[in-house]
Amino acid sequence: MADTLRPVGRTRLYEQVIARLQEHVAQSGLTAGSRLPPERELAARLGVSRASVAQAIVALEVQGLVETRHGGGIYLVRDRLEVDSLPDLVARKKRLPDVLDARDALETKLAALAAERRTEADLAAIDAALVFMQGQIDREEVPIEGDRRFHTAVTAAAHSHLLEEFYGEIRDAIAESRRESLRQPDRPRQSYADHARIAAAIRAGDAREAAEAMHGHVDHVSTVRLLSWEPDDEDS
Repeated sequence: MADTLRPVGRTRLYEQVIARLQEHVAQSGLTAGSRLPPERELAARLGVSRASVAQAIVALEVQGLVETRHGGGIYLVRDRLEVDSLPDLVARKKRLPDVLDARDALETKLAALAAERRTEADLAAIDAALVFMQGQIDREEVPIEGDRRFHTAVTAAAHSHLLEEFYGEIRDAIAESRRESLRQPDRPRQSYADHARIAAAIRAGDAREAAEAMHGHVDHVSTVRLLSWEPDDEDS
C-alpha cells in the first residue's frame, strides 16, 4: 500500500520561479538570444520578491542557460531551460575542486610527455581534434566532443599506459568538469585558443611550455560560476 502520508517536500521559492520560467520559455517559443522580462516585472507577475527572482536567475546563469548583460537585460543562451536539480548542482559544486586538482596534476604531466614522445600520427590526431572543435564552435555548438577528442589525443601522445589508465579511471568526472566549463559564456573560444597553444608546444617538442600551457588551460577550466554560487537554503 502506498504511503500517502509520506513527508511533504519543501520547494524553495526560487525553484518555483525557475519552473515558471521554463513554462514561459516553452510556451512562448523563445529561443537562444531571446530576452526575458526584467526582474522587477517577473517578480510582479509571479507574485514573489525580487530576491527570489534574482536567486532563480543566478541559478540559471550558473548552468549557462541565461546571460545577464549589464544594463541590457536577461537573455537566453540555450533554446530551452533544461535545468539540473538543486541536489545535483550542490553535489557537483562539492566534488569539482578535487576533480580540477586531479586534472591539473595528471594532464599537465601528460602534456609534457606528449611533447617528448609524440609521433606524426599523434600530431595528426591532435590537429584533427582541433579542426573538429573549431567546426563545432563555428556552428555555435557546445564543443564537448571536440574538447574530449583533443584531450584524448594528447593523452595518447604521451605513450604512458599507466597514466592513460589513470585518466580513464576519472573520465566521467573529467567529462563533468568539461561540460561545466564549456557552458560558460565565451569559454569555447578560450578553450580552443588554449588547445592551440598546447598543440603548438607539443609539436615543437617543448615539454616545459606544453606543461605550462596545460596548467593555464586547467586554470581557465576552473573559473566557473558554480564554484562561487551559494545556494540559499531559505525561502524568500
